[in-house]
Amino acid sequence: MGFFKKKNSIMLNLPAPSTPDVKQLENKTSLNSKLQENIQKVKETLGKSADIIIREIKIGKEGSINAGIVYTDGLSDASSLQNFILETLMLDIKETALEDDLTPNPNLITTLKDFAMTVGEIKDLNNFDDLFTHLLSGDVIFMVDGYSNGFIIGNKHWVERGVTEPTAQSVVRGPREGFSENLRINTALVRRIIKDPNLWMESKVIGKRSKTNIAVMYIKGVAKDDIVKEVNSRLDRIDIDGILESSYIEELIQDSQFSPFPTVFNSERPDVVSAALLQGKVAILIDGTPFALMVPAVFIQFFQSTEDYYQRAIMATLIRLLRYFSFMISLLFPAFYIAVITFHQEMIPTALLMSLAAQRENVPFPAFIEVMIMEVAFEILREAGLRMPRVVGAAMSIVGGFVVGTAAVEAGIISAAMVIVVSLTAISSFVSPLYDIAIASRMLRFIFIVLAAMFGFYGMTIGFIALILHLCSLRSFGIPYMSPLAPFSLSDQKDAFIRVPIWKMTTRPNLISKNTIRQKYTPPKPGEDD
Repeated sequence: MGFFKKKNSIMLNLPAPSTPDVKQLENKTSLNSKLQENIQKVKETLGKSADIIIREIKIGKEGSINAGIVYTDGLSDASSLQNFILETLMLDIKETALEDDLTPNPNLITTLKDFAMTVGEIKDLNNFDDLFTHLLSGDVIFMVDGYSNGFIIGNKHWVERGVTEPTAQSVVRGPREGFSENLRINTALVRRIIKDPNLWMESKVIGKRSKTNIAVMYIKGVAKDDIVKEVNSRLDRIDIDGILESSYIEELIQDSQFSPFPTVFNSERPDVVSAALLQGKVAILIDGTPFALMVPAVFIQFFQSTEDYYQRAIMATLIRLLRYFSFMISLLFPAFYIAVITFHQEMIPTALLMSLAAQRENVPFPAFIEVMIMEVAFEILREAGLRMPRVVGAAMSIVGGFVVGTAAVEAGIISAAMVIVVSLTAISSFVSPLYDIAIASRMLRFIFIVLAAMFGFYGMTIGFIALILHLCSLRSFGIPYMSPLAPFSLSDQKDAFIRVPIWKMTTRPNLISKNTIRQKYTPPKPGEDD
């Protein structure tokens, strides 16, 4: 068989169609050797949908061979389809002739794929399952009459949001790039940061109907093999009709289903995902969502912001300690106020106690009812601000809270001190760098309020002990949730409550990474010559 190119045309001696394969015809999902039957199958299965474009063309000398092009309008690149696929098949091989002996030869598909198609991604096709999956993903399907196989031409193209600044995890200093809804863009953003051949990526398809593409990324030799195996095992066990967002995957693979604390970390920042990979963690990126998942997750991770590593160590340490303190205020402050007012008035200075008593003189409700009214009202205002248009949402939350609080105090329903307590608690909940941990504190706050109203400090103490025991019992993909605090690891304390200078972070977390050596201990010596 000879091949040569002349005057922008590919001259091929194409073989005659081959006879149908009986074994393939017996398989219901296999392609048929008759083009019209394959096209009819596509039309019937997809309900003759208007966005499914089927184009029958003729190739070879004088159009001696019938072929079909199938693609989804809106998901495929129309210009690329015209310039590199249809033009090649209908014009560049127009002078194609059959072999003289007309002997059936099954190499036509291979010939077209290897010598005629000027596109980058081409895959073999021999069954309808792959046909529909790739067709509805934006690829172009090419079939030839008389052949029970074809090929898939990579031609995905759709309107998408570009790389923009993250909105949920903003920083003052640091990269402004955030993930988008395109899986391939997201993996490329991580690849651009970590240019290591040991950064491996495994692809999966989850969802019987949505067929969502999933990418599992980890650094070979740094991530523990047991953790990577467990991640793949949990993903492979998922049997669901569709995945619409990363929260679907998170809820299906997390360890504790009913704990208020998240055991899977999520982020929309490529630098956060890259930092987690360098620590030995596994990242899960899902097509259609800008939030990536990282496992295993530990408690202290939810108080670490990416900005901690872009500032000086002393400033990062102070801000991180402030986050822990704010979390305790958000969790315990209303309960502490109720316990003091209701059971332990002797702990309040006399002047302050008299002031509080004067404020509460005309309030008809006990402190517990006051707190519940204000907390519920603030949660309603918070949710209303999130659901309203962004332009007026923030203003409505601020003005609404001010108006409701002032009116409640003037009406004698709520004391002024209670407004201060609830407002400070609400503000403290926004200090957490991740929304998930703030939700946990909001949920547990009501439990501590009830315990304080019933038993005072004794109830709060019992609840706090139960909380610590619960945290110590959690696991995230086999890793203790409270590590490196419990079990205690002295070498990992350099990035727990405090953040030591980067040149002192010589090791990775012991329980998470396989290779704990990260760098050599080389303190900076400015002004000294080598």
